[in-house]
Amino acid sequence: MISLRHESNVLLYPKSESMSKIEWSLKPFHELTPVELYDILRLRSEVFVVEQQCIFLDMDDKDQLCHHLQGRMGEELVVSVRIVPPGISYEEPSIGRVVGSPRYRGIGAGKALMQKAIEETIGLYGQQPIKIGAQLYLKKFYEEQGFIQCSETYMEDEIPHIKMIRNA
Repeated sequence: MISLRHESNVLLYPKSESMSKIEWSLKPFHELTPVELYDILRLRSEVFVVEQQCIFLDMDDKDQLCHHLQGRMGEELVVSVRIVPPGISYEEPSIGRVVGSPRYRGIGAGKALMQKAIEETIGLYGQQPIKIGAQLYLKKFYEEQGFIQCSETYMEDEIPHIKMIRNA
């Protein structure tokens, strides 16, 4: 039985128990159900537009070309990424739109998401470098997943970013 504590709209789970409760799903865009697509776009808007106060067009015509990895607890979307094929964002395959629900922060879901996304990217495209465009403040998080900075800082949607690569 998981005991929950509520703090400012965030559900806090014991890490060891909570990670085993995440159910993973990887689907190409055309296999997403309307509810799954809605949940993904809603979570991305909640975090990238509302929480980060960044007005940008999230729907950039890349989603249709990508696989979408979702981590759910029951019916609720906890974390999500899109896996971008080589030649779309970068020469290498890429992991993008990395997002976690504010309600589930602090349980290790982001780390588990990145580990699963790396595994799935390798499964889809083989052992090769994976490139990402990361918000600068998350540099240490991505370094912990094996990525290294490979660009100068640049601004994207008024947020400092860096390109990072994880070698095969």
